[in-house]
Amino acid sequence: MAFSAAFRRATYAAARFTVRSLSSSPHTRLLTVGHPLSLRNAISERIALPHPRAAFFSSNAMKPTSDVNLLRVIDSEIKCAKESEDHDRVEEIPVGFPFEIQDDKGMNTVTLKRNYHGESVEVIVSMPSLVTGEEPDNQPDNDEEDDDQEERPSQSSIPLTVIVSKGKGPSLEFSCAAYPDEVTIDSMSVRENKESDDEMLAYEGPDFNDLDENLQKAFHKYLEIRGISPLTTNFLHEYMINKDGREYLLWLNNLKQFIQK
Repeated sequence: MAFSAAFRRATYAAARFTVRSLSSSPHTRLLTVGHPLSLRNAISERIALPHPRAAFFSSNAMKPTSDVNLLRVIDSEIKCAKESEDHDRVEEIPVGFPFEIQDDKGMNTVTLKRNYHGESVEVIVSMPSLVTGEEPDNQPDNDEEDDDQEERPSQSSIPLTVIVSKGKGPSLEFSCAAYPDEVTIDSMSVRENKESDDEMLAYEGPDFNDLDENLQKAFHKYLEIRGISPLTTNFLHEYMINKDGREYLLWLNNLKQFIQK
């Protein structure tokens, strides 16, 4: 008991001496001499505060390893995208191009608009898709046809939706695919401007490929004179490929910002 009391007195005296020494500093003059809490506060202020860089590394250390690895891969992809020729190329609009281009950053489509003899022609252009000419996996092989036909080379196509309208009346809507050397019409329908349940049940006509061949040719000519020509589609191929590169780079940067938060 006597030893414990002597130890406590010695400890208390050392604490008073330490606090008096620290109180001479301008940072610790408000401390109450001799109070145990004052001692802990003084020591905390002088030696326990972390360095700002240490706090930064502690925050980074809390990120999962998978996120750090993901950011590293994203940075590598951003570097590759910036080194490509497509992300910053400015397309030169050819002479005679009949449409006004509306291209919003971050969107998957481009809209073309023009007036033609009182008609409003609007073309919604989607991102290009690669067509390989290979049959789907679930289709049976036909050796005889393979012998007769050579394998078609890969080529890209651009989905187009062409809407021709006259005032407030109905409009013609064509679903097309633009290849480097031709434009195919997949479907055609007459659309009412008003939205109703009857429109969902309206008869849209036969499949376009079932139409008379002369009628199909006439509709191809109908679109061509309204601007869906080789001049337009060849330019759109280059434009949409470049847009795809720009949008991919923008998407990568947005993804990186999200992961970094």
